Order: sequence, then C-alpha cells, then structure tokens
Amino acid sequence: MSVLICGSLAFDTITAFPGRFAQQILPEQVHILNVSFLVPTLRKEFGGCAGNIGYSLQQLGGEPLVMAALGKDGALYRNHFEQLGMSLKHVLTVEDDYTAQAMIITDQDNNQITAFHPGAMGQAHRLKIEADPSVTLAIVSPDGRDAMIQHAEQLRAANIPFVFDPGQGLPMFDGADLHRFISQATWVAVNDYEGKMLADRTGSSLADLSKSHLQGLIETLGADGCNVYVQGVKTHVPGVKAEAVIDPTGCGDAFRGGLLYGLSKGWDLVKAVTLGNRIGAIKIAVAGPQNYTLDRAALGV
Repeated sequence: MSVLICGSLAFDTITAFPGRFAQQILPEQVHILNVSFLVPTLRKEFGGCAGNIGYSLQQLGGEPLVMAALGKDGALYRNHFEQLGMSLKHVLTVEDDYTAQAMIITDQDNNQITAFHPGAMGQAHRLKIEADPSVTLAIVSPDGRDAMIQHAEQLRAANIPFVFDPGQGLPMFDGADLHRFISQATWVAVNDYEGKMLADRTGSSLADLSKSHLQGLIETLGADGCNVYVQGVKTHVPGVKAEAVIDPTGCGDAFRGGLLYGLSKGWDLVKAVTLGNRIGAIKIAVAGPQNYTLDRAALGV
C-alpha cells in the first residue's frame, strides 16, 4: 500500500564552512549583522522534504507517492524520480516559476544556515487529495502555507491517517493554526528546536499535547535519539552512532522515511522510531540528502 508524502521538491546548493558560525557572529552586534563565509566546497543535490522522505522510503522497499510542485526547470528532478522508479502521479509542473531552491551552509559543528526560495512550491495547494483505497498513510511536511493547511484538511476528510511534520515551516503558523493541525493529525513529529516553538505557540508541553487523540508525538534529538510521547508518557529511544559524520542535510527526512515505513507495516511507534534513528545515522555518513543506499537485509526490513 502507498504512503502519500506532501511537501517540497527542491534543488539544494550545499556548501561547507570550515569554521564555527559562533566565532563569526557576535551576539552583541546582531543588530548590524554583516557576515560572509568562505565556502571552499559546493555541491548541487536533489532535495526538498518530500523528495528526501520519498527517497528514504523507496530505499526501504516502501511505496512513496510524492505530492509536490516542480518549476519549469524541473525536468532533471522528474528524470531522477523515473530512474528511481518513483511515481510522478501527484507531481505538478508550474511553467511560470522555478523549482524551489535551498542554499545551505554547514559549519564544522554541523550547525546550518539555510536560505530558501519557495518558487513553484507556492503553487502546491493546486494539488488536491481525494480518498484513495491504495493510500493508507500520509505525511504533511514543510510546503507552501496554503498547501499544508489544505492537505491536512483533505487527509482528515479522506480518513487517511497522517504525520504532521511542520519542520522549518512551523514559524508560518500561530497557536490556533497548530492546534488545528494537531487535531487533524494522527502523529506529530518535530525536532527539539521545533518542539520548543510548538510548545510555546500552543501553550502546552509536548507531553500535554500527546494527551489527546494522537497516537504519538515524536521529538527528534539528533545524535541523542528521540523522545516518544504517548498519552503524556515519555519514552527515550537512544540514538545510533554513525560510522562518520559527513553531512547532516536531509537526516531528519531520512529518519521520517524509516518512521513511515514502520508505521505503514503496523509497527508500534518505538520500533518505527528505532528504524528511523538507524536510517538517519546511515544518511549522515554520506554527502547529500539522496545519495545513500540501504541494505534492507542488514536492517531486517
């Protein structure tokens, strides 16, 4: 059965700064911030949350259906999907705009600064979700504001359980918006930074937010693993030590591919999160968000 992945498709320009942002940005001078980072290396990669999550799920043997918008320069991404054997059924081409672009700088501590141009992503709300018996699970990941709102409503109306994964799109929504998303979702997934913002804007702790109809709330902690909240009870799931730390870009999306695979198989949440941690540790050892390969036999899937 298929998993619908709502979110962005983007071209990533990834650079590395061989220093620390903290040594270049003076807190007492942020009101007149003017910094430049020399980045000796540069790569262009396929990215976007929906693309990265779909890639992870495809590697695990799942059936991702990506719902996203590409621009007039999107032929390369379409060819990439075709080579992977991934469906383009729900991929819209916007002929009068460019595909979303992310410009990412990573320092030696794996902190990141990202500039993002949404481009065609702003038209993703033109894609409509309807009831489909082949789709048993979905995720609403960062996308255009209207698309995230409409797709969550449409998934709820179609009785398709979904993960609400606001990611870097979370600042677009106020407390009322976020409460509405949570009321429609089956699970919520955030990283620790987003979790603090979610708690602040809703006026509730993550534990309290999980005391609802939600089947679980996941707070990812990077190398430290995850906290899983179910009906107010927190379970810590340890992280997995990576063989190497090369590039954190797309690690959260790789994790979500593992999470969705487990949920689609009916696994309990802790088991699904454990697989997600393993996939994230594999991805961070490889440059780029869609260049790693998974040994399904070794992973036991």
